[in-house]
Amino acid sequence: MKIYEELVARGLIAQVTNEEEIKEMINNGKATFYIGFDCTADSLHVGHFMALCLMKRLQMAGNKPIALIGDGTTLIGDPSGRTDMRQMLTEEAIQHNAECFKKQMEKFIDFSEGKALMLRNSEWLKPLNYIELLRDVGACFSVNNMLRAECYKQRMEKGLSFLEFNYMIMQSYDFYYMFQHYGCNMQFGGNDQWSNMLGGTELIRRKLGKDAHAMTITLLLNSEGKKMGKTASGAVWLDPNKTTPYDFYQYWRNVDDADVIKCLRMLTFLPLEQIDEMAEWEGSQLNKAKEILAYELTALVHGEEEAKKAEASAKSLFGGAGGGDMPTTEITEAELTDGSVDILTALVMTGLCASKSEARRNVQQGGVSANDEKVTDISKSFTADELKNGIIIRRGKKNYNKIVLK
Repeated sequence: MKIYEELVARGLIAQVTNEEEIKEMINNGKATFYIGFDCTADSLHVGHFMALCLMKRLQMAGNKPIALIGDGTTLIGDPSGRTDMRQMLTEEAIQHNAECFKKQMEKFIDFSEGKALMLRNSEWLKPLNYIELLRDVGACFSVNNMLRAECYKQRMEKGLSFLEFNYMIMQSYDFYYMFQHYGCNMQFGGNDQWSNMLGGTELIRRKLGKDAHAMTITLLLNSEGKKMGKTASGAVWLDPNKTTPYDFYQYWRNVDDADVIKCLRMLTFLPLEQIDEMAEWEGSQLNKAKEILAYELTALVHGEEEAKKAEASAKSLFGGAGGGDMPTTEITEAELTDGSVDILTALVMTGLCASKSEARRNVQQGGVSANDEKVTDISKSFTADELKNGIIIRRGKKNYNKIVLK
């Protein structure tokens, strides 16, 4: 199976332009493509992970990726998929975030010997003269067409700033500039970027003629990545200081049964034939599929050693013993009351509950266990001797912490 057909089989492609040209270019390693990453945080998250995996797949097939760090467009803010204006960051914060992105991307993409490029769009966006931009680029955009775009329509009722209204022009200019200066002939992005991406294709056609348009190909990455990586507490990050390898493993170990095969196809590099076999699994076999998913993705992001440690910790946890790499809270004897700690205090100390009232509610509703035994008594406590061995407290199915006496 050739690479384009594999991307389709893995469920990664949602919409395309010029499909026959796209197939020919990708399958023959002729694509120089880009994906943009705005620097809104100091770590990439699982939503970006899908894009990085896609870049890696295409590079392995001989195509050349451009990782575009949007330190320029971050100054404006993308309105896509948002109900309000994004918080404005300082240039210093944006540059710090860009450096963090760079280090993480280098784990996935081979930037040696011209095999890939990492660019920052502030290089060409910041020197732009406003009046020249309006005359040269603004004339190519219809306000009526822009207002019909989903990314703007969703915001019109609640308010769309003129600053954000320029985002489509800036993103379109990125493609136009890289087409001219870096031979970039293809772009990838999520479904919510479709209008912005078409804007770039149209700008090249308007400025450089239809012959240039024949060399401009737009792909659309399926927007599943936008849905992934969200938990009750926020995003699942690639930075181990923000989401530990164990928590990262546990996130994938606990995906819904209905999503495990989809995630295996989209995100792992396992052969499709092997995944198709797992698609026939049912019942307890799905837990094995989830373990494979969690291990493969943790190894991709954090390395084989961390994946093995996370897997061992998870198995120890479910077996009732202490896992050395699971989230752990250490307490001192000074923090004990009469030589022990009660379950409500322990839940708050470990961060499993935000307050004692929330902890009490979880215990009374049957959602708390200690060392795999359900806790129903809100006065349940643990002695210093018990705490020296560690108590694994669980809230719900996915939230664990080991509390240990120093």
